[in-house]
Amino acid sequence: MAQILDPLPSDSSNRILCCYVNATSQIQIARITNIQSWYFERVVFPGQRLVFEALSEAQLEIHTGMMASAILSDKIPCDRLCIQEGISEFSPSHEQVLERMNEGISESDGEAFISAFTPVLTSVD
Repeated sequence: MAQILDPLPSDSSNRILCCYVNATSQIQIARITNIQSWYFERVVFPGQRLVFEALSEAQLEIHTGMMASAILSDKIPCDRLCIQEGISEFSPSHEQVLERMNEGISESDGEAFISAFTPVLTSVD
């Protein structure tokens, strides 16, 4: 799903690019709830990499569970998941890069793209 559906507040200047990897064998829900006027929630499948744009003060909540129940298993400050700082402006091509990163497709036209990297944090017990 494109993040353009849930854009960051327009007055935000401290945007960062973040990566979270579900290193468990369970489906997780990644949610950010501490940013006023912004809704972010994604399903993260086992082994999936989630690349997203957030504010540096955001906290990613990880909810883990089975079927109809889920428990809050962790809260991770997004600045610990940061892979790129200081995104100054948003463009459609930037959105396409985010989508390709989440899909694991490499960029062929020479645009700045991270095809293989080690995220700062992959899971917390």
